[in-house]
Amino acid sequence: MAIELRNSFHGSSTVPNHHKWTISWLELSSDSIHSIRISIHPDSIKTMASRFADKAQEVAKEDIDKAKLLLNDAAKSGSYLYPIKGIFYFFSHPELWKPLRSRVVPYLTLYAGVLGSMFFFTYLPQLAIMAFVNGPFAIFTTAFLILSESSTITGLVSKNYLLQDAILDTFDGTLIARSQHEIVAEGREVKSRGDSIQRLGKALKRPLERFSVKELVRYVMYLPLNFIPVVGTVIFVLLRGRTRGESVHDRYFQLKGWPTTRKSKWLQDHKGAYTGQVVFRNSFLTSHKKSMGGGLFGTVATLLEMVPLASVLFSFTNTVGAALWAADIEAKENEIAKSTAPGLRETAKKVE
Repeated sequence: MAIELRNSFHGSSTVPNHHKWTISWLELSSDSIHSIRISIHPDSIKTMASRFADKAQEVAKEDIDKAKLLLNDAAKSGSYLYPIKGIFYFFSHPELWKPLRSRVVPYLTLYAGVLGSMFFFTYLPQLAIMAFVNGPFAIFTTAFLILSESSTITGLVSKNYLLQDAILDTFDGTLIARSQHEIVAEGREVKSRGDSIQRLGKALKRPLERFSVKELVRYVMYLPLNFIPVVGTVIFVLLRGRTRGESVHDRYFQLKGWPTTRKSKWLQDHKGAYTGQVVFRNSFLTSHKKSMGGGLFGTVATLLEMVPLASVLFSFTNTVGAALWAADIEAKENEIAKSTAPGLRETAKKVE
């Protein structure tokens, strides 16, 4: 195949704007010879570039407007404040300490085993990698990284086995403390006397999922991001936070008896608060979309639970924060239902 590119002028050579590009090539085959010539005028290229720029500007404006709406929704929800509210509420209500106290010793034993194994088997390999990135500070950054990894691994294991019942009691107990015993009664027996934890009876609905292989795989995939100083850790926290945000109210949705479709619709309608997603198009020529960003509640909760040793404490305070958020949602829905009920009854009477 032979290709030829020519720049030819039409009319006076003193008017360069009247030239055009001519692309010619010969295609040779065993049967025949094909000659093709295509002429492209510069004005056509300018027109295409202008259209592309206009389209890019239109899409960018659309995405920015959507991002503003989502961030505004997230800010109004105040979801990022609930992990902090959970800390204060937890310490101001000693009855909520009971589930944590019953699991402290087993948790610390598990954490010590994981931490010792991580330092023994992974410190030197990770140090070798971090040395290229952090130089002489690699000794300290690797140690901190292993502390964080050990805390996360212990959290994944303990939440699915060791702490699951205790966290369940903490969530339900917080709802009762906020006078939401009716919804708790949808998932377990509720006694009439005692504090918010003592009133918890036999659970009628257990957590939906004890162990998520997908969650473990996702964590392993994201883990190498921590090798990138600062930026990598930020991305890791945002990605983990988004995942956390999507599951923070699983127990609440279970108590409500919502099917998967309704749960998905609720999360979609309130994604600014739960996942903080900002939607961007990954192509100017298609309507396919890609989501990026970290959950506002989940991001704050993830940061707290990355604190070595204190992660188990923050697991419980984050649970309290999630329950406080659920209680506020429930209270608002009940208030709306009460305000609309008289109007519905009046309408029904008129129809009769």
